[in-house]
Amino acid sequence: MRATDASTDRKALTALVAGAICIGFAPIFVRLTEVGYTATAFWRVTLALPLLCAVWLARRPRSAVPNDGRLRWLALAGAFFACDLAVWHQSIRFTSVANSTLLANLAPVFVTAGSVWLFGERITPRFVGGLVLALAGSATLVGDSFRISLGTVFGDALGIVTAVFYAGYLLGVSRLRQRASAVEVMWWSTLACAGVLLPLTLALGEPLWPRTARGWEVLAGLALVSQVAGQGLIAWAMAHLPAAFSSVSLLVQPVAATLLAWLLLGERFGPWQALGGAIVIAGIVTCRLAMARPAAAVG
Repeated sequence: MRATDASTDRKALTALVAGAICIGFAPIFVRLTEVGYTATAFWRVTLALPLLCAVWLARRPRSAVPNDGRLRWLALAGAFFACDLAVWHQSIRFTSVANSTLLANLAPVFVTAGSVWLFGERITPRFVGGLVLALAGSATLVGDSFRISLGTVFGDALGIVTAVFYAGYLLGVSRLRQRASAVEVMWWSTLACAGVLLPLTLALGEPLWPRTARGWEVLAGLALVSQVAGQGLIAWAMAHLPAAFSSVSLLVQPVAATLLAWLLLGERFGPWQALGGAIVIAGIVTCRLAMARPAAAVG
């Protein structure tokens, strides 16, 4: 395959960062939801399906269903994403939001390891340094709220499991984008995700239906902003950027979430949060400078 040119490279990075910012709205919507945590995740993907289906139908190839083995991998990616959402939301029940967020942000570690082991990506010491710097910035963002105790062990473990599931999803999308369009990946993986989350929601006995029109508006915003726009932009970008670098760049998300919580909900944003955000950006830039040029893939 030909190497991506500088213009495509920049567009992909811009799309990735924009997608991460869109996902940064997710905690705001979750805070305002009228249904259970897992139910919120279910509606996030389910309400995205009509729009994704319309776009997919408009752009699909002659064969509506992939018949070259892609479907099972698309379904697996959706299952990983469903488990990521469900486990993360449950981790918040047993530990603090700060603990859960920080531990879930360990996903780049697992993505980097998987990229080397599964895909043979070349990781330089400079990249590892940037990764450590970005993770340190993420820790600084929530450091004043992070607490470890016997009472949080189970929730903290769920936070780490969340990171593993999200890493599996990102690795799957990265590889699938070499063979499938972003629209195809989003449609099939989101459909599979909804299929996994519905029985989980029912099994947990969570409230499923919003009580008011505002409750539906919150869920629709979550679906359109965080799922369609956020995950869609990330899926497109991952065809043009290495998986390891993409996962590090997604640490923009907690920075965006912290800023949005300050602007929209009046939550604290002090010197430590500003310092943490700056360190995250510095880590991403370091990884960017260490990044080998990727290969082009399906548009």
